[in-house]
Amino acid sequence: MAPAGKVTGFHKEGSDWFCNAGLPSDITVVLDDIKFHLHKFPLVSKCGKIARICEESSEKAFIAAFEDFPGGPDTFLIAVKFCYGLRVELTPRNIVIVYCAADYLQMTDEYGEDNLFSKSENFFHKNVLHNWKDCILALQSSDPVIARAEKLQIISKCLSALSMMVCTDPSLFGWPMMMYGSLQSPGGSILWNGINTGARIQSIESDWWFEDISYLSVGLFERLINTMETRGIRPEILVGAIMYYARKYLPGLGRWQSGQSRKTRTFASFSLTPAVVDQKVLIETIEKLIPEKKGKSFCRFLLGLLRVALILGVSQMCKDSLERRVGMQLEVATLDSLLIPAYSDSDTLYNVDCVERIIHHFMASESRITLFSPSSLDPETSPSSEPLRKVAKLIDNYIAEVASDIHLKPRKIRSLAEALPESSRPLHDGLYRALDIYFKAHPWLSEKEKEELCNTIDYQKLSIDACAHASQNARLPLRVALQVLFFEQMQLRTALAGCLHAMDTESAPAGPIPSDRFGQIVQRDGWRTVVQVNQVLKVDMDNMRSRVGELEEEFSKIKQEMKRVTKSHSSLSSPRLVARKIGCKLVPRSSYAQPHAVDITGPTPRASVEQAHRPHHSRHWKSFSLF
Repeated sequence: MAPAGKVTGFHKEGSDWFCNAGLPSDITVVLDDIKFHLHKFPLVSKCGKIARICEESSEKAFIAAFEDFPGGPDTFLIAVKFCYGLRVELTPRNIVIVYCAADYLQMTDEYGEDNLFSKSENFFHKNVLHNWKDCILALQSSDPVIARAEKLQIISKCLSALSMMVCTDPSLFGWPMMMYGSLQSPGGSILWNGINTGARIQSIESDWWFEDISYLSVGLFERLINTMETRGIRPEILVGAIMYYARKYLPGLGRWQSGQSRKTRTFASFSLTPAVVDQKVLIETIEKLIPEKKGKSFCRFLLGLLRVALILGVSQMCKDSLERRVGMQLEVATLDSLLIPAYSDSDTLYNVDCVERIIHHFMASESRITLFSPSSLDPETSPSSEPLRKVAKLIDNYIAEVASDIHLKPRKIRSLAEALPESSRPLHDGLYRALDIYFKAHPWLSEKEKEELCNTIDYQKLSIDACAHASQNARLPLRVALQVLFFEQMQLRTALAGCLHAMDTESAPAGPIPSDRFGQIVQRDGWRTVVQVNQVLKVDMDNMRSRVGELEEEFSKIKQEMKRVTKSHSSLSSPRLVARKIGCKLVPRSSYAQPHAVDITGPTPRASVEQAHRPHHSRHWKSFSLF
C-alpha cells in the first residue's frame, strides 16, 4: 500500500530513481552509485533487512547502502516495485536473480503473506524445473549470483532436472521447450490448440541436447556432466557432449576434426547467447572430464586438444595428462594428427620431443599389460604385439615425414627409432626408408654420424628389395653397404636351401593316399590351385636341378683338361694344341681384322675369351674365341 495516494510507478532523473507517489522520500538506498528515493512503510512491510535497519536507526530520514546486492540496481527495482504493490513479471531469465534478491532482502512470508521469496520459489519449482529451455535459461543467468544460488540449491536442482530430462526421450512429453510449442496426441501427431495437425514429431537422437548445454559456462557445464555421470548416462554419450562443447569454443580443433562434427538438433539455442569462455580453463576442465576411452576419432580429438594446449600454454600437469592419454591409445593414432608443429622457440618444424614422450607413455602402458600376460607367450605372437607393430609402423612413417627438416638433429632421429624395442619391427624397411630420406636431406652428415644412425637398423630384418636398394645406395657408409651385401647373400643362401629342402621333401616317396580321402582334400577351398602350382614348381625345380648337374659336369671336365695342359711343356709354345684338346679351332687373322666366331665341334660349354690386339708387338698375331 502506498503512503499517500496510489503509486503509478517509478521514474528516473539522471542516475536516481523516484517514486511517483508525490510524497517526499524518507529513506534512500544506494546501489552502485545509483540512488533510490523511497518510503519506509512499503519497504518495512515486505523486507526484513530494511525493517531491521529502520529499527536500528533513530533518524526519520536516512541513507542505506547495500553492497554485493544480487543482480544490481535492475533487480532491486523489481523488488521495490513488488513492495509498492506494482506488477512484476517473473521469467526464466530473471527468476534466479530475483530469487536470490528476495533472499538477500529477507522478503519471506514472515513479513507479508505471499511474499516475493515464496512467489519466486513457487515459480521456480512449478515452471522452470519442468521445462528444458527454462532450465537452460535459468542456469545461464545464474552466473552473477552463483554463490547465493548455490546456497539456495537452485543450481543443483536445475542440474538434476536437466539430467533427468536427458535420460528420458523428450518426444514422450509435451514440454514447451520443443520447437513445435505444442502438445502431442496419443497417436504421436502434433496438437495445436487441441486440434490434431497430422504432423509427426521427428525421432529424437541421443545428441539432441548437445547444442543447448554448450551455452552454459565452463563451470556449470562441468557440474552438469558430473551430475549426468552419477545419473548413469553412458560414457560415450557424455564424451560426445564434451567433444561438441570443446569444438565450439576451441576453433583450432575444427581444423583437425573435419568430417567428425555434424549439425545437431537443438530446442533452446535460438534464444540463448554463447557463454564467455576462458580457453585455457576450458582445456584443463575438459581434460579432467573426459574418461579413459579408446577410439580412432577420440584419439584424434585428444591430439587436437594437445595441439591447442601447447599453443595456449596450459599447465604442465594438463599437458602431461593429455600426452599420457594419447600414449595409451597410440596404436589407433594417424600420421597427420601426430604431426604437431613446434610452437616454441625451437628451430625444428615439428614437436619431436612431445611425440617421444607419447611413445614412452605407450611403452609404459604396454609394459603394464605384459605384466598380466602369461610368461610362456612369445613376444612375437602375444596379443600385445599387434599394437606394438602398429605403433612401430606409425613411428617409422613419422620419422620419414619429419626427416626432411634440415634443423632436426641426428640424436633426435635415433632417440625416436630406439624408443621402441627391437621386437616391435618384423621388418626394418620402414626405418631404412626414413633414414635414407634423412641422409638425402642432410648431405653434410659425417660417416660416423651416419653409422650411428644405421646401427638402429637390423640388416637381417631387411627385405630382399630393401637389401638390393641399400647395397647400391651411395648415401650409406661403405661399411654399412658391405654389411648389407653380406646379409643379402645370407638371405639368398637361406632361401635357396629352404627351397631345395622343400622340393626334396615333396619328392620323397610317401604312402598311398586313398582315392576318397584324396578327393576330399582336393575339393577343399583353394587346395586344387595349390596342388597345381606345386606340381609346376616341382617340374621347374627338376629341370633346374638337371641343368645345374650338367653345368657342374662340364665345368669339372674343363678343369681337368686345363690341369693336364698346364703340366705339359708344349702348352706354352703351342696354343693350337691347347685349343684342339679343349675342342676349339684357331683361326689366323691379320692384326687389324675383326674377330671371327668359331663353331663348336665338341661338347664344351659356351664361353668367350679374347686377347688384346697388339699390332706393334707381333707381326703374325693370332686370336681365338671360345664358344
